[in-house]
Amino acid sequence: MILQRIGNKGIRLATLFDRAAAKHPASPVVLDHDLDIAPELGRRPTLTEVAALIADFAARLWAAGVRPSNRVVVHKTNGFDITLLACAINRVGAVPVLLSPKLDGGTVAELLRRVDQPYLLTDEAKLTDELPAEVLTLAVKTLLASGSYEGATELASLAGSPRIAPVIMPPDHPTLITHTSGTTGVPKLAVHTGRTFQARYRPQGTVAKLVGPNEPVAIHVSFVHSRIFTALPISILQGHPVIILKEDDPETVGEIFSQVPPGLIEAHPNTFMRWEELVDDPRRPLSKVKYFSSTFDAIHPRTVHALLGASRRKGALFIQMYGQSEVGPIAGRTYSHKRGAEADGRCVGAPFPGMTGVRVVSRDGNPPSKSNPGFIEVRSDGRIVTYLGEHERWEKQVNDGWWRMGDLGFRTKWGCLHLLDREVDRIDGIDSTLEIEDKLFARLPELTEAIIVPGPDGRAVPVISTKDDKPIDPIAWRSAVADLPPLAEPVVYRLEDLPQTATTKIKRLELIRQLETLQKG
Repeated sequence: MILQRIGNKGIRLATLFDRAAAKHPASPVVLDHDLDIAPELGRRPTLTEVAALIADFAARLWAAGVRPSNRVVVHKTNGFDITLLACAINRVGAVPVLLSPKLDGGTVAELLRRVDQPYLLTDEAKLTDELPAEVLTLAVKTLLASGSYEGATELASLAGSPRIAPVIMPPDHPTLITHTSGTTGVPKLAVHTGRTFQARYRPQGTVAKLVGPNEPVAIHVSFVHSRIFTALPISILQGHPVIILKEDDPETVGEIFSQVPPGLIEAHPNTFMRWEELVDDPRRPLSKVKYFSSTFDAIHPRTVHALLGASRRKGALFIQMYGQSEVGPIAGRTYSHKRGAEADGRCVGAPFPGMTGVRVVSRDGNPPSKSNPGFIEVRSDGRIVTYLGEHERWEKQVNDGWWRMGDLGFRTKWGCLHLLDREVDRIDGIDSTLEIEDKLFARLPELTEAIIVPGPDGRAVPVISTKDDKPIDPIAWRSAVADLPPLAEPVVYRLEDLPQTATTKIKRLELIRQLETLQKG
């Protein structure tokens, strides 16, 4: 797309923090946790200190034998140093392969096989408690970010290694490999280049410019997700102090936001849902937020309405972008105080002119509509170039340059894209499970999660979680579902027991399997 191509020289993660520090050397990075690789750095390092840390660990990786085009799988205990290590790996010209700390050991082993004898960068805790012993044989060499383990090389032992100049790879060379959510099985490994990353940066690059240059930007995004690598440049290159959150606990977040009030927040939809608790917090931690932003699943209107109500900023907006790990942001829309809970949550907006394209393809020859949604297909130069080891699978999703999202929806006469369901979640007789979930959230404030999935007998089953795990009021429930399509009785889960991906999406297929097991038991 033409506006994604003009001046696109690639995102250059290898020197990202160097360039930011050159412009804004004292700008702070506010953390809610200590870095495993450098706990002595504290929780408010400057961009200059972070840039030096990346250069230091690039030197250690080089001393450990990592060279340009090598693949380095990073699977360690959760923390922002995952992202920083990816930049260090890029600095030696190698390709980081980021695996979520939430992945189980068997899945990590399977993905290591797919990468084919990479370096493995992990830590003592992962090797001792979670990973199978075979991972040591699936890697050409195992490196430790922290701790010690027999047969592995501690990066701490390579401190003081001679610094090296950044190795800048061509913009069309792979720069990062991330994995898909894994909601439908073993995750796929998505290959990004410097140019594809820069292309997906473009639609989002203007958002941070909307707030003052000295206003902090808060980011709570999975450290292995492609979004963190576009959110960071947008913020630090413009001089914004950044707040990087590992946890989404409302009490901790409320304290940090009270001390360093953000003007813009980027987070997962489920994180924003949890932060509804902050709306009535006497510290008013959300009062100075001008923009809330989310680039993942469509967000529930109840959450949008609540968060916007907590801001005291004139013209505060919630910016929702529709996209996918494989293609980046594709469409967007905004909510305001006047268009919050009452707005149609299934509308995910319109494509970005000159940058992305959207079409909806009929499933049966009839025009796509709400009652007969079609396949959503998109165009963007931000699209990944392949699935590592599964190129044929990648090719099956591409049709003359259009990428099939795996979602169902339709477009209105005004061009607005409406997302109704994932293809695999479609239930006969129901226009949109997502729309039902929106209505349940709006009608039952005590809900913290609501997922509609097909039960073993084909009926739609609502799986719900509630605040403080309190029982749902049966009268309130019956009233809430009275005008909805027929639903089975709700199945109640504790929120933490629901199977989740790295970006806190619910793994619906795994949940369906759990329900089948419960019924058989």
